[in-house]
Amino acid sequence: MAYLILVRHGESRWNIANKFTGWIDVPLSEVGIHEALITAKRLQKLSLDIAFTSELERAQETLLLILASQDKTGIFKHQDKKRKNDWYVHRKQFDKKEIPIHLSEKLNERYYGDLQGLNKDDARRKWGKEQVHLWRRSYDIQPPKGESLKDVVKRAVPHFKKNILPHVKKGKNVIISAHGNSLRAIIKHIDGISDEQIPNLELQTGVPIIYKYIRGKLVKETGDHTFDRPTHWKHHKRHQTYKTMKKKN
Repeated sequence: MAYLILVRHGESRWNIANKFTGWIDVPLSEVGIHEALITAKRLQKLSLDIAFTSELERAQETLLLILASQDKTGIFKHQDKKRKNDWYVHRKQFDKKEIPIHLSEKLNERYYGDLQGLNKDDARRKWGKEQVHLWRRSYDIQPPKGESLKDVVKRAVPHFKKNILPHVKKGKNVIISAHGNSLRAIIKHIDGISDEQIPNLELQTGVPIIYKYIRGKLVKETGDHTFDRPTHWKHHKRHQTYKTMKKKN
């Protein structure tokens, strides 16, 4: 039996600023760090064998906090960077507390093009609420010079099928620390969610989605789906619950 664990990174510094982030590399906020620690606590009893994450810092930070809670050392493997990967060529096995981490842009957040770095309210004033809503919530409509969710599916799902799923099938416990849209793409593939529903799939931070691989299939064990993704970022509510989260966890 093996497990696949999907983890959405915690709140970033640009979430606080209400900005479109996309591929801009910004770190976690204080709340985001705490959300990662909550996830780590929920995964303490599940030993991890191999990890996959994006090329973006916020997803990597989240993963490293989870691994640290299991007293494991993550060893990064950089895609298409030969000199940084020389050590892997001669390494037949890892020490007991070491875990390989595979990085790939295929797991990056949706590329938001001209929207990246803009305050979301400013974007609505510039292009109109309906247009910005369409860019954010449609499946196949791209923002200016950016990606649609459909585009993310085209890059993330083949990567998952070719490079990640085989490890699960071999009996490894695999964790993917990534982003809202790259995880939506993978979940869409696993659970057969329709094009119409998937943009509204809500993925909570701090709550890992765990699949059990049994009888040749991935079966969800924890992490129920909801399709009530909020239209606007409710940052003030997020911070109002921060102290409550700390007390409970």
